[in-house]
Amino acid sequence: MVYEITEQQKVGLGLIGFGISFAFLGVSLFFDRGLLALGNILWLAGVVILIGWYSTLQLFRKNYKGTACFILGLFFLFVRWPIVGIILEIYGCFVVFSGFWPSVSGFLCHIPVVGWVIHSLIG
Repeated sequence: MVYEITEQQKVGLGLIGFGISFAFLGVSLFFDRGLLALGNILWLAGVVILIGWYSTLQLFRKNYKGTACFILGLFFLFVRWPIVGIILEIYGCFVVFSGFWPSVSGFLCHIPVVGWVIHSLIG
């Protein structure tokens, strides 16, 4: 399986990567609010650039429970409750992107080292 990635999608993947990195750094620095907010902004911008405005809106409209948790997590992050905000955001992301997990797990199983670890854990 070969996927062709346009330059715009490469920028989107880069923004998603930087967003996740900033969020991880924010969590490791005892829930630094500024880094977490910057990570969220970069991650959301990356998702929009990667899949487009229309697809992003469809994705978040499809699952109200996950979208509400994600937005509520952003709200808690901005009102200085970062631990509650991060927990709600992570739950919201898992619920919103739950339809992609079979594809992600299939992809991860084909990566040499990661696939071996997954297969040894599963069975």
